[in-house]
Amino acid sequence: MCEEVLSQSALSPGPMTRAALSQMGRVPAFAVLGLAASVVSLLVPHDLAAAFLGVFGLTFLALVVLTYGLRYRYQRSRQTMYETVASLVAEDAAPSLTTDIDGEIGYANRAARERFGARSGGTIASLLDDKVAQPASILYRLQNKAMALGAARKEIPVRGDRLLISVHRIGRDGFLWRLDDLGAHSNPGHAGESIGVPMMTVSQMGTILFMNDPMRRLLGGRETSLDRVFTDLPLKSGEIQTLRSTQGALRMQVFQVALSAGRCEVYLLPEPARPIVAQSEWGVVETLPVPILKLDRAGRIAMSNLRARRLLGVKGDDVGHLSDLVEGLGRPLDDWLNEAWTGRNLGRTETVLASKRDQETFVQISLERVREEQGDALIVVLNDATELKTLENQFVQSQKMQAIGQLAGGVAHDFNNVLTAISGHCDLLLMRHEENDQDYADLTQISQNANRAAALVGQLLAFSRKQHLRPDVIDLSDSMSDLSHLLGRLVGEKITLDFQQDQEVRPIRADKRKLEQVIMNLVVNARDAMPEGGKIRLDVRNINLDVALERDHVRVPDGDYVTVRVVDEGQGIPADKLERIFEPFFTTKGAGKGTGLGLSMAYGIVKQSGGYIFVDSVVGSGTTFTLYFPVHRASDAPMEHDAVPTEPPTGTDPERPDKDAPNAMAGGDGSGQRLPNPTHDPSALRGGNVLLVEDEAPVRAFASRALRLRGYSVMEAENAEAALRLLSDPEVEVDVVVTDVVMPGMDGPTWVAKALEDRPGVRVVFVSGYSEDSVSEHQKRIPNSVFLPKPFSLSELTATVSAQIH
Repeated sequence: MCEEVLSQSALSPGPMTRAALSQMGRVPAFAVLGLAASVVSLLVPHDLAAAFLGVFGLTFLALVVLTYGLRYRYQRSRQTMYETVASLVAEDAAPSLTTDIDGEIGYANRAARERFGARSGGTIASLLDDKVAQPASILYRLQNKAMALGAARKEIPVRGDRLLISVHRIGRDGFLWRLDDLGAHSNPGHAGESIGVPMMTVSQMGTILFMNDPMRRLLGGRETSLDRVFTDLPLKSGEIQTLRSTQGALRMQVFQVALSAGRCEVYLLPEPARPIVAQSEWGVVETLPVPILKLDRAGRIAMSNLRARRLLGVKGDDVGHLSDLVEGLGRPLDDWLNEAWTGRNLGRTETVLASKRDQETFVQISLERVREEQGDALIVVLNDATELKTLENQFVQSQKMQAIGQLAGGVAHDFNNVLTAISGHCDLLLMRHEENDQDYADLTQISQNANRAAALVGQLLAFSRKQHLRPDVIDLSDSMSDLSHLLGRLVGEKITLDFQQDQEVRPIRADKRKLEQVIMNLVVNARDAMPEGGKIRLDVRNINLDVALERDHVRVPDGDYVTVRVVDEGQGIPADKLERIFEPFFTTKGAGKGTGLGLSMAYGIVKQSGGYIFVDSVVGSGTTFTLYFPVHRASDAPMEHDAVPTEPPTGTDPERPDKDAPNAMAGGDGSGQRLPNPTHDPSALRGGNVLLVEDEAPVRAFASRALRLRGYSVMEAENAEAALRLLSDPEVEVDVVVTDVVMPGMDGPTWVAKALEDRPGVRVVFVSGYSEDSVSEHQKRIPNSVFLPKPFSLSELTATVSAQIH
């Protein structure tokens, strides 16, 4: 029987192991000889060792016979399976064949032998070498998929035809392959080949799955994605859209038919003929309640109605060129008009300034093409946007004041630390000098001027004024570098600001102050998105666009740009909110935490500067805002107001502070009451144990010396963690804790609350360079605590500590 199986080599999945099968035939003889030897060893007189050897031999031979029997049974059942498979596909019209795991052919039916010349012992990859590029890799991937799933299939082009390759796993390491010839135009599910209208099938992600022949001829070949076909995405069914064809930019009407799994069929029809407007029909436009202009191809105003002339400040009918009447678009007006003539950005609204009006008047403009008897024309619809811009300017001012207040808080913190060290060490020097000492007057001047500086810091917190600013040529490298130092304080100590830039950033033309306001707004939003802290990256780079960038319904022309990117690691913005992120009064923050005008203001400033702003966000990973600004060249003609200097601010001179400014060195307790300005308190000499926690070394050095001079025993710690380690020793006695509020790592109120769990009787003095309002909520949760603002004097510190102890 074994010899009969071996003779049918064409049915085997590969080179069946003849040696193994022939060994199966010899197993019984080998077993009989071993069995006879064992019986003889048992029957013939022998010693105990020989008897044991005989029993062991019998057992071993029984296992060998059992193993070879099971192996033979498996090989036989495997061969039977292959014979069955071969009989099933023998007369199949589709080429079918079996292979082993190495791709070696064991059986090929008649269709496979005639169609591909398949023979036993060859490889399936060799059958497709002259028909498919790199067939081995395709077959390898299909085989691996079949190993994992049991079956796999793939449709591939083969020299103008299409071949469907299917593979099924047989047993553990065998495969049945089927090669179906689909023909050149046989594509199930795509009846579009039989129609003359250009059509294609598109996946949900914009991948083109199928194109019929008219579509391929229109585009000059097959494309793989929608963004390589259309210049303005997304597609809108029933709308006229521009695509790239062999004839250049071509406008066609798009229709979409939804399919399953998010797929759709896209059909293209010629652009319908626009109705022709007769010259006599324009007469009614003069009395319309909407300002309307008609432009020719040169941008000259061919027709205007009464409301349009009034809005633009034109007297009589001589209106001239549109570019003579408006300004502030941020890019050449002719470029915008040329885009409209080609069908791009029609209906999009732009806001400009009417240059002929005596009063500042902002105008919203939208464009549309119409067809006349003499040819095409552009219709300009105008709208007075002055009130909207006034509200926007008011909001910009309020945002500016809020940002200055936040910025001043960060600056005041550092500045007050410096002033504390200066005034404190000055007090230490004054203690060693008498009034008649020649250095006493100089030291008094230092102390008085330190107090003046403290008053200036208090005024800075409330200082903000509006300035009339104009665009100018600026170096973003210098501007962003300077701004990054201030932003570092604006974001707080929990967040790291990383500023990176190219070595030579090219100049741009923009309003420096408003641009800084935009960056500050984006950085503040990034900070608010990371309440637990994180990293904000500010990048300034040169970039060249070889081709126009088209995304988010916006087209950025090719050319040189400077980009500013604000990247955070925050919560991200959901996709359903991302599309509305620049809409006025839309906010992703909670109720009462945002007006929803910050990003719309940023969008308006960037667009008015001739730039573009985009946002990318992944929920849970962070958000990136990217700003594009065209590079300014020396040959570019500046706008008229570029050279107008800004007026210096008027009002209080920062060098001469208000004499009635509130004293910045007054203290407060947890109830919000202010402590009286203390003087030298003899009770401080009674002594006590003080734990001083301050991350600024100069401040800590002054405070520790001052307290020791008053008889206190002082323990020092540079941060909260070190303080908690000191207090972990039960032998350490502490009467008062003097701690800074804002420190790297754990802040003051947090670590104090933890320490009071084991030492509830300890009293606390909080010190900070920030205002008391900024820490009052935290302080209220700490019993027996008072607040001492920086900068403080020696006597103020010691008197406050003494009041807490006694």
